[in-house]
Amino acid sequence: MDERVSEDIEHQVKARFPEGVVRQVVLLHYGDDPTIEPGGMGIRLIIDPEHVPEGSEHPVGAFHQAHQTAIKQLSRDLPHLAPGATRLEISDGNNSLFLMRPGAAQEGRASDLTPVMTRLGPADLETLDTLIKAGIASNRAEAVRWALARLRERPAYTQLRERAREIEELKTQF
Repeated sequence: MDERVSEDIEHQVKARFPEGVVRQVVLLHYGDDPTIEPGGMGIRLIIDPEHVPEGSEHPVGAFHQAHQTAIKQLSRDLPHLAPGATRLEISDGNNSLFLMRPGAAQEGRASDLTPVMTRLGPADLETLDTLIKAGIASNRAEAVRWALARLRERPAYTQLRERAREIEELKTQF
């Protein structure tokens, strides 16, 4: 991303908070952080812990609580400020708070989809990212759904599913 565009985003984000509260706005691209998907971008707000309410043991949480209104508005405006942003994070340099995935609402919230959180290693991330780069999926969640659909197509899966049902029936007999 052009440095001028990056500076413009930083200026627009910082302007939403009292002066000095947000020390830096970091734009993260694919490869900068494992949570950023191919084609995605993340925004990390680095706050100055000295500007959060006194007596708080957790500066990031205190910042979030003190500036909820500005953060909510930023989340609504972020797709326009930084198209492609898929992550917003607040950090004090030591601790971070992942707030949301801007645009997640745009993917649609079908009532038949259940969110699932998993931790993946580098090889699994590379596999999902390859599916994205090849155009098979537009994001990691879609890539996982695609891979699961391919498993269900295999005859062995049907047999496995039947055996699992048989096992469940046997369990109820005990």
